[in-house]
Amino acid sequence: MEKYKHYTPVTHYWILSLGRNSKKLIMVLSDLIALPLALWSGYALRLAEWWPSSYLSEAWLLFLLTPVFGVFIFMRLGLYRAVVRFMGAQAILSVCKGVVALAVLLWASAIVLNIQPFPRSVPVNFALAALVYVGGSRLLVRNYYHWLLRHYIEKEPVLIYGAGGSGVQLATALGSGAEYLPVGFLDDDKALWKSTVNGFPVYDPSNLKELITSHGITHVLLALPSVSHSQRRSILEKLSEQSVHVKTVPTMPEIISGESVDSLRDVSPEDLLGRDTVPPDMLLIETSITDKAVLVSGAGGSIGSEICRQVIQNKPKLIVLYEISEFALYSIERELQELLTTRGLSIPLFPVLGSVLDPDRLDRVMRRFNIQTVYHAAAYKHVPMVEHNVLEGIRNNSFGTKVIAEAALQAGAERFVLISTDKAVRPTNVMGATKRLAELVLQDLAQKGGTTVFSMVRFGNVLGSSGSVVPLFRQQIREGGPVTVTHPEITRFFMTIPEAASLVIQAGSMAQGGDVFVLDMGEPVKITELAKRMIKLMGEEVKTDQHLSGIEIQFSGLRPGEKLYEELLIGDDVIGTQHAKIMRAQEESLGRDVLQNILAALNESLQTGDSERARALLQEAVSGFRPASPDVDWLYQEKTEKARKPLH
Repeated sequence: MEKYKHYTPVTHYWILSLGRNSKKLIMVLSDLIALPLALWSGYALRLAEWWPSSYLSEAWLLFLLTPVFGVFIFMRLGLYRAVVRFMGAQAILSVCKGVVALAVLLWASAIVLNIQPFPRSVPVNFALAALVYVGGSRLLVRNYYHWLLRHYIEKEPVLIYGAGGSGVQLATALGSGAEYLPVGFLDDDKALWKSTVNGFPVYDPSNLKELITSHGITHVLLALPSVSHSQRRSILEKLSEQSVHVKTVPTMPEIISGESVDSLRDVSPEDLLGRDTVPPDMLLIETSITDKAVLVSGAGGSIGSEICRQVIQNKPKLIVLYEISEFALYSIERELQELLTTRGLSIPLFPVLGSVLDPDRLDRVMRRFNIQTVYHAAAYKHVPMVEHNVLEGIRNNSFGTKVIAEAALQAGAERFVLISTDKAVRPTNVMGATKRLAELVLQDLAQKGGTTVFSMVRFGNVLGSSGSVVPLFRQQIREGGPVTVTHPEITRFFMTIPEAASLVIQAGSMAQGGDVFVLDMGEPVKITELAKRMIKLMGEEVKTDQHLSGIEIQFSGLRPGEKLYEELLIGDDVIGTQHAKIMRAQEESLGRDVLQNILAALNESLQTGDSERARALLQEAVSGFRPASPDVDWLYQEKTEKARKPLH
């Protein structure tokens, strides 16, 4: 809603408050006046007289017909539907067409009505005058309206980073809006500095601090849809040195898909981390998906749902969405149905409720749909949650993987890909240990032979997933803080969900059996620095001794099972693949007898509810598992507390 300044004059306020129908009526009335005036101008210019009465008295009927015909023609051309403040070349062209048509009609009317004398140059002069009066009046109104917007509406002064085509479009759109007032451009091109683009000066980005002070800048709008993520990150690092709210226009692929340039939004996680993606190898994707029957377990989760989207886009024979959560299954099924409708695809889609711990149901599903490719994304992934629920973490992550993998093997599936994690490497928590045990199970199944090619893909944190720090930080900053970080030195690897899902699919197609693939996650990110950058880019200050009113960063301490640094490899033996972002790790495996004995003992611990023994067995099975915390399983704590109570 437009915010008018308290000193807005009544006349200006009335004009700004006019409704759409009132504005149309004013345009019609102005044309009814302008067209007879243009006809008089045509005579006056031809005869060099202010009032050629002998000529005008013969043509009085034309003065009545011209405005009526003119309004009708302009109405047919849609001139009264055009919004004057957005009037551009297309509207001027409509005015030109209408004026020419009216001039021809004027000449024809003079002949039909036998008006004498009627100089032949009058229609030409009329057309020129009408173009000025009708078109010019609209341009004057447009400029007047923009002047009102600048002077009498509360708008945030902003700088636009990028003086190219997108920046110019954005400045034009904002000039007609009621939220932001562009005061200039920032651009890295030295040739543009101190020049004017679209009526606005172009500044050196290094002068941002002075511009913020002199112009009261509150926002910088990033209008660089075509730059790479690394370039965008570099720009954002410079901007984050100042406490100014940064928003960005959509990327070029989003603009091509129909999103407007002026659809501003907060800086995305991808922008903050600046990771450039490698275009997918379509042959690798098609190998596992195109014309294949695909099953995705955990289809409603962060990774599972994105795999489903990418599977759909690559035209499988059918896709089975296997999910234990009814709501998650309903949500992804509805989204995929809409995607199929939008793209005009007719791919059989089967939402199936079920647990990965149900071997009979999995066997029936695999055989009923003749599944060829399985992406196993169902897992408990939140480290503290699994730390407090040890037995369920083992049951779901390790035994669940064993059950669904054996079902795929027995049904003759071609490929089985496990979504693993960097936390499986020298784990300090139960979640990571259960995922490493799941890897060991698949390595063992691969050694047994069979038609199913088993593989697993490790990667770090994905941006935007449930529990991800980026949306959490953004919410905390909007609420005024504090922003909570567990430890000042904690670092994590990050990747976007679409990139992770794409690389999982491509890695699975390269598998030969028992492969452990590791994704190139780039450089680890220090979470404290990420929090500080987000605070700055959202226009706030980090609380310090100099800025006591800023957003505070609080350190809550490492949670149970959490470690400061994540790794992607257990050993140093890694080889490249045909894809630049995918590596193949040469990891050790357990002997079959040793693994089966541990699994049997773990199953017994699950039956008896002994989380302490289960953790000990995980340490025996998983190389490098060193728990960072004591057993904090809720039921184990209850049992311990009961044991400590004296008997009465």
